[in-house]
Amino acid sequence: MSNTTTSRVNVLAIGASRNIGYYATLKLLRLGATVTYLLRNPSVFDNDANIQPFLSTKKARIVKGDALVKNDVARTWSEATSDSKPVNYLLFTPGGKPTMSLSKGIAMDNPNICSLAILNVLCTIPQNYPPPKILAISSIGFTPDSHSHLPFALKPLYSFVLAKPRADKLAMERVLHYVTEGLYWDPAKNGEPPVEILPSEWRSTEGLPAEGSLKGVIVLRPSLLTNGKSWAEEYEGTGRKDKKPYKVSTEEIGGYTVSRRDVAHFVVDLVTKRWNEFEDKVVNITY
Repeated sequence: MSNTTTSRVNVLAIGASRNIGYYATLKLLRLGATVTYLLRNPSVFDNDANIQPFLSTKKARIVKGDALVKNDVARTWSEATSDSKPVNYLLFTPGGKPTMSLSKGIAMDNPNICSLAILNVLCTIPQNYPPPKILAISSIGFTPDSHSHLPFALKPLYSFVLAKPRADKLAMERVLHYVTEGLYWDPAKNGEPPVEILPSEWRSTEGLPAEGSLKGVIVLRPSLLTNGKSWAEEYEGTGRKDKKPYKVSTEEIGGYTVSRRDVAHFVVDLVTKRWNEFEDKVVNITY
């Protein structure tokens, strides 16, 4: 996709005030895309010298609200389509504030933030436009089958320390597998999310797209995330195009870590070049 083509891309970003969503949308803005952010705290961008120029030209737009509030999500869809242009891509990267307990592992301030937010997003997709392509960030090791492919040293971390975030991501994936035509959920391999995270009657949620009715969905599972640099950007900057900075596969690949910046690099690569290659698939990324 050329810069000219990217300039026509309309993106809605949920959970992009920092980390993967932030890095990816900033890259897309620099390529000419329009991005609408749903932010609980819009002041997070007040002193951001990278985002401010795009806010001043209205290439970046902010809606104050909470992805856990259905009406706020609906307002965000309305703002994102206010130019009478459909949303081409939904980038879904929400995360809560973690607290650590020696007895309970990591707990989130909103334990079902991903699963409830994805329901709100899907149930408020505008009906007067074609549905967007959807990219949702999950994690390697959060389904039983994926967990079995983790490096041995990481299994206790995912089983205990990350158990609660794992349940929420599992629930988010369960919903996306249900509504996406090309994705199949095998309970024997993937399990089922706990009902305290995803209530048993979730399929009857008002406005939820019918089973298998959506196309153009990618579930991206990074390995353990780090705050390191983007090796992809470094290789591109030094002309080392033959060097692969990270591995991606639709098969289970395990792996230890990958930086948030390199995941964002791959997200932009998907949007601009490789979407058709991975559409309606679960994709793993690691070093």
